[in-house]
Amino acid sequence: MLSGGCCCGAVRYETAERAFHATICHCPTCRKSAGAPSVAWFSVVLSDFALISGTLANYRSSLHVTRGFCAECGTQLTYQHDGFPSDIDITLCSLDDPEGMRPDDHTFVRYRLSWMVPGDNLPEFKRSRAEGAGK
Repeated sequence: MLSGGCCCGAVRYETAERAFHATICHCPTCRKSAGAPSVAWFSVVLSDFALISGTLANYRSSLHVTRGFCAECGTQLTYQHDGFPSDIDITLCSLDDPEGMRPDDHTFVRYRLSWMVPGDNLPEFKRSRAEGAGK
């Protein structure tokens, strides 16, 4: 099992280790919602995700996206897209052991800040992975 939670400890979760689509997203909405230059995410099947303490507050950040966060400390924890109702994305760095998972790529690099130079040699996608590679 993978486990993690928010900064203050009010919200804790567990999920099966069958993670997929680990990415570093550079889109403006992720950046703004986290107050950070990018956000690392991984996906799991929603039925594999369980809150073990606390509840998520939700924010509809765009027409098709709901973000879950801790109402106490504000830590962003989840992302759900209406187009993928059986999946949930989880912030990779909310894991108790974020070193245990490595992102597979960078998405939405067309929005990457000019001073963010990763140098990690991971594949980069101009927009989403589904729309193909290329800077």
